[in-house]
Amino acid sequence: MVGSMRETERKYDVPPFGDISWLPGLKRLDGVTRVADPHSEELDAVYYDTEDLRLLGSSVTLRRRSGGADAGWHLKLPLPGDSREEIRTAPTEHIPGELLDLTLSRTRGAELTPVVRLRTHREVWPLVDTGRPEGTVRAELSVDAVHAESLRAQGGRTAWRELEVELAEEEDDTAVLDTVDDLLRERGLVRAQSPSKLARAVEETAAAPAGAPHPSTGPAGDQVLAYLRAQIDSLASYDPAARRDRPDAVHKMRVACRRLRSCLRSYRSVLDREVTDGIRGELKWLAGELGPERDQEVLMERISHGVGTLPGELVLGPVAARLQVWDVARHAEDHRRTLDALHSGRYLALLDTLTALVERPPLRAKAGKQAEKVMARAVRKEYDRLARRMTEALSLPPGAGRDVALHEARKSAKKVRYATETARPALGDPARRLGKRAKAVQKALGDHQDSVVARGTLRDLATAARTAHETGFTWGLLYGREEALAEKRERELPDLWEHASQPALHKRLRG
Repeated sequence: MVGSMRETERKYDVPPFGDISWLPGLKRLDGVTRVADPHSEELDAVYYDTEDLRLLGSSVTLRRRSGGADAGWHLKLPLPGDSREEIRTAPTEHIPGELLDLTLSRTRGAELTPVVRLRTHREVWPLVDTGRPEGTVRAELSVDAVHAESLRAQGGRTAWRELEVELAEEEDDTAVLDTVDDLLRERGLVRAQSPSKLARAVEETAAAPAGAPHPSTGPAGDQVLAYLRAQIDSLASYDPAARRDRPDAVHKMRVACRRLRSCLRSYRSVLDREVTDGIRGELKWLAGELGPERDQEVLMERISHGVGTLPGELVLGPVAARLQVWDVARHAEDHRRTLDALHSGRYLALLDTLTALVERPPLRAKAGKQAEKVMARAVRKEYDRLARRMTEALSLPPGAGRDVALHEARKSAKKVRYATETARPALGDPARRLGKRAKAVQKALGDHQDSVVARGTLRDLATAARTAHETGFTWGLLYGREEALAEKRERELPDLWEHASQPALHKRLRG
């Protein structure tokens, strides 16, 4: 059985012989009225990773722990701030298949083997708010005496002490962590330098192979590669949530694919297109496999919101039931397609190729040139493409042809946005402002396109309702509202485009 929880904690270094006898007497803790009597635990954990520590390199840990109240397999995935998601399974002999799946985007199929063993004696003090029912535990303060042994480097051993403050599982207010932080700093304790016990153990026991540094390519190349690395990390980090059908995860993966494709296209002057065009093709494939699930998510949210805003007397027939049946059938099929793609050898090969791209980039001469000039030219080219497509689309009469042209303009607006994102460190505020205005154009065009797609679906739902001898009144009403919304967006576009195409906005890009 797989369980999941959010873990929010802060770690502090404790000097080897430092006096911490004052811990039980901590005072001035907002929201904490008592430091309860401590209890102790003996923990024994073996950590697993690939030969080149791909999990650790992406701030992920996998361990098999015995002792304590949570014995078993633990997979920890990074979340923003001081939080991580901890996924737990029973203490089986081998790594559970569910956890292997969730690490796949980081391991890229490489074997997971033991890295280090950590034996920990833990003293735990619950921080209690007696003003809440039954004396609620808001957080736990623990001191760990850690003994680490490398399972790869013969004779590699180390030991240290550290202090952790962790929010209770049902607690989401981090104010108590801030208060404890202030008091610990007053006592001379500082935040731990290592992000995790595993990272410290690997460093101090020489369990890590020598890593390859990021290549130095020159101003423009460095900036493009930094953006690519961030998007590759994003693609891998949302993979576990997408596999578990978490909200918005597939969308985030798809956006990372689009950003990568766009960057490789816009900055062909930096990276050789003979290499990157093939990668762009594979990213297009992956985005296409993820697309149906995301499109269904958007459609369901849009149509159900439309139904929910109608007065009750205008919702005639089993509208909600029909919508739910339609969504369940489509979503199951689309999610299976997503999983098939994420389990495929083609996907793992793409992840390997992306890693190789940033570790051994196929550089062109302009990678070493001044970033501002190279990136301004790339952004300008994307903007010029958008300008041509907007001019063409706005010149067409309303109808299917214009809908297609506006959709193409939307894709160009995204490319402008993503090109400015990459260039922002070099171009500063001009890139930020152009990106912001291109986003406004893209948003209006996106709403228009979503309306086009929604109307097609509403026609299908109305047809199915009529076949079942149900009234199609509500579906027709929703269709009319979508049609009116699309017309409104078309009326707004000329002003939005005028705002985004002001000459002063592009003056620095024209240099």
